[in-house]
Amino acid sequence: MLIGLVGKPSVGKSTFFKAATLAEVEISQRPFTTIKPNHGVGYVKVDCIEKEFNVKCNPQHGFCINGNRFVPVELMDAAGLVKGASEGKGLGNKFLDDLRQADAFIQIVDISGTTDAEGKLIEDGNYNPSNDIKFLDEELDKWYYGILIKAWKSFVKKAEVEEGNFSELVTKQFSGLKIKNDDVKKVLRKINLPEKPVSWNEKQLIKFASELRRESKPTIIAANKVDMKNGKENYERLVKEFPDYKIIPCSADSELALREAAKRELIRYIPGENNFEIYEGKINETQKEALEKIKRNVLDIYGSTGVQEILNEVVFNLLKYIAIFPAGANKLGDSKGNILPDCFLLPQGSTALDFAYFLHTDFGKNFIRAIDARSKKALGKNHELKHRDALEIVIKK
Repeated sequence: MLIGLVGKPSVGKSTFFKAATLAEVEISQRPFTTIKPNHGVGYVKVDCIEKEFNVKCNPQHGFCINGNRFVPVELMDAAGLVKGASEGKGLGNKFLDDLRQADAFIQIVDISGTTDAEGKLIEDGNYNPSNDIKFLDEELDKWYYGILIKAWKSFVKKAEVEEGNFSELVTKQFSGLKIKNDDVKKVLRKINLPEKPVSWNEKQLIKFASELRRESKPTIIAANKVDMKNGKENYERLVKEFPDYKIIPCSADSELALREAAKRELIRYIPGENNFEIYEGKINETQKEALEKIKRNVLDIYGSTGVQEILNEVVFNLLKYIAIFPAGANKLGDSKGNILPDCFLLPQGSTALDFAYFLHTDFGKNFIRAIDARSKKALGKNHELKHRDALEIVIKK
C-alpha cells in the first residue's frame, strides 16, 4: 500500500511527511523544495490485542505504546503540483508520473490562506483555499483524460468487435495506475453513460475519466495550518462547500513538534491523542510555553493534531483495510519467542484462505483450517475476516 501526499508547493506536505515518519527531509517555504519524491514509513493506529490475552507484545514491524499498536504503511511526499501540471507546467508530467502507484491521496491544503496558487507566501492570508481543491481535481481529471484519450479510438473499435470487453481494455490502458477491472465496472454502473462507448461525446468521456480517477485514487483533504489566523473559519467553510470530501483539520507543525519532543524524551505523547505529559525538569520555560500553546490552540479545540487521524481515515475508511494478528490458539509467540510479533493490513472481505496466501504461498496451497485465537474455534477457508481478528493457520505437513 502506498499513500501519496499531494498539493501545491509550500502547504506543509514535507512537514506532514516528516511528522508522520520522522524522516529527514528538507522543509522550506520556497516552492519546489521537493523535486524528487520522498518515500518513508508512516503508521496507522490499532487497538492491540495484547491486553485481551494478558501479555506484552513485541512487534517486529512497527511499535506498540500502552496498547496502541502502530502498523507500518508506505508514504510518498510528491513534489508540489501547480495549475497546468497536466500540460507539463512546473515539471507537472514528471510529478504526476510519480503518483501512478499510489493507492490513495492525502491532499494537503494550506487552510490559513497564506500561500497563493503557486505556493508563494502572502502575508494578508486572503487566498481562498477552496481554489486548491478545485485546481487539483481539475489537474488529476485532465491527467486521467489524457491517458484515456490516447488510445480511445482504437480500443473502442476493438470493444465493438469483442462485445463486453470494454472494461478490460480500459483496465489495460490504465494498468500503470493500478486500476482494476472492478473499478471500471463500478464506474460504468454508477454514471449510467450510453451503452455503446463509441457514441460518447467529449463531456461524457471527461466524466468517465473523472469518476475513474475518484474510484481508483480516493482522496482525503488535510486542512493544514488550521491553528493559524483564518484557519478555523476557512476549515468550517470548506466542509460545507465540499460535502463529498472528508476534510480533517490538521496542524502538521504541531504534530512534528510533539513527536520530536517525545523522541527526545521531553514529553510522553501517543500520536493521535489529545494530551501529552511533560517530564518536569527536562524542558525550559520557552519549550513549555510552546507545548502549552499546542495544547491550547490545537489539541483542546480539535482533539488531536489531525495527522494520525488522517492516516487512519485513509487506510481503514477510504481504502477499507482491516488489521489482522497472526496468533496461535495456544501460543502467541513466534519461534524466537517474540509475542504477537506481527499485525498485517488486508482488504475488507478477505477470507481465512486469503490470509494464508498473504502469509506465504505454501500456507495457502496447504491450507487445512484457521483457528480463532480468542474462541479456539476452527474456521473454514471462506470465513470472512473482521478487523483485529487473531488467527492461526493450520496447514498440511
